[in-house]
Amino acid sequence: MTRSELTQHIKAEALRLGFDVCGIAKACAVDSATAAFCDGWADAGLNGTMGYLERNRDKRYNPTELVEGCRSIIVTALNYAPAQPIEGISHYAQGADYHKAVKDRLFMLLKSINEMTPCQGRPFCDSAPVLERYWAVQAGLGWIGRNHQLTIPGKGSYFFIGELMVDIELDYDNPFTGTHCGECRRCIENCPTGALKENGFDARQCLSYLTIEHRGDLPENIGKKMGNCFYGCDRCQTACPHNRFAKPNCTPELQPKDELMQMTPERWHSLTKEEYNRLFKKSAVERCGYEQLMRNIRESENGERKAEN
Repeated sequence: MTRSELTQHIKAEALRLGFDVCGIAKACAVDSATAAFCDGWADAGLNGTMGYLERNRDKRYNPTELVEGCRSIIVTALNYAPAQPIEGISHYAQGADYHKAVKDRLFMLLKSINEMTPCQGRPFCDSAPVLERYWAVQAGLGWIGRNHQLTIPGKGSYFFIGELMVDIELDYDNPFTGTHCGECRRCIENCPTGALKENGFDARQCLSYLTIEHRGDLPENIGKKMGNCFYGCDRCQTACPHNRFAKPNCTPELQPKDELMQMTPERWHSLTKEEYNRLFKKSAVERCGYEQLMRNIRESENGERKAEN
């Protein structure tokens, strides 16, 4: 099998496994401008308490330091747009844990490659120091919008990114150049806390960071800005005109449980630890924990009451 034939096999197999798009980039160090921007962002403390974004910079900026012998990065995207959004929970967390859904498919893809040619590889999905959106752009999947999300032409931004780093040479896609954002500023204008800036992003102000990553008390009066969402925030994405192309995902693992679909504000308010464990077992919401989720729910309710008065 030629390199070109193997490349085409990999892309076809990725689609067969359920990924929506697949591209391939050559493994090498990221460009100096990207490394400098990431260094400046972390050194300024804009990552908040997410210390892992400061560590392992050598591996973050050079995948060959992360995976010995890595020569190619196969980049995939899996749609998570919901058929019926659930009030309160960010779109991405309404099904089972996305890390497993993506990595299980990447392991199957690696197995398929090995059936064609000997290959060593490691799959990743938001689970290692990898500049995922950077590599998605390098693999030609799309551009990084003003909301700092990967946006895929004709598909939108509701996607989990996964990478399979392998030790074989493949045909490489051309990097995506430019953006399709134009003069649009809707994501910035609709960010409730001002976390999105014209020239950057302050994670410390982001509702997704505050409701998921931040431990302890929430900032004063943040509930007014949370609205009815107490786990994460999708407003920069729901405001994006490119998401008019988004189609509901059909991945079995990403479908929400019936019980979750039936939750009401009253049931959220009286949620017990046992109900939490049942609703969110093997879900991304486990990262938050019961006490912190209830903190968010109370703050959101307080904010709604204050907004009414």
